[in-house]
Amino acid sequence: MQRRLSEIPASSREGAVRILGIDPGSRITGYGIVELMGQKAVCIANGCLRVGDGELAQRLKNIFNGLQEVITEYQPDEMAIESVFVHRNVDSALKLGQARGVLISAVAINSISVDEYSPMQIKKAVVGKGNASKEQVQHMVRAILSLSRAPAEDAADALAVALCHGYHRQTVQRVPELEGMRFRRR
Repeated sequence: MQRRLSEIPASSREGAVRILGIDPGSRITGYGIVELMGQKAVCIANGCLRVGDGELAQRLKNIFNGLQEVITEYQPDEMAIESVFVHRNVDSALKLGQARGVLISAVAINSISVDEYSPMQIKKAVVGKGNASKEQVQHMVRAILSLSRAPAEDAADALAVALCHGYHRQTVQRVPELEGMRFRRR
């Protein structure tokens, strides 16, 4: 069950909220943890869960266990994940959907709320245009979070997901009648 943003308790870190962003993949899943303190966003951690090429069931188990470790270590308050977009390869889309299901389950077990954003919404929120390149996303994530170097592509995408959710969250807090609305594609 997903909770509304207004029902989520404030973080125990003096009004800060810690957001786990996920860029799902069946071989490489990027994660990024951002803490929002008012208008300031700070990168807490980022990285990739690399599960390789083994049997799909074992890869899904490793994704689940890897995300559980991240959750245990960093204690996020909320999670945002990139939604599935249409692939040309149906098999790849199905595997990505299964990986997303495992990731969402790992978070739900810990009673953490989950929100989803399309790749276009994420790029628009972080770069300013929905068709931004991977390099542009990496550059903007590095700039926004004042990182000394650009994170790996999948980790940068995950941090962008967390930032997108943070921006959406702040907008909803400022304009309460937007609660429950999603960005519209243009």
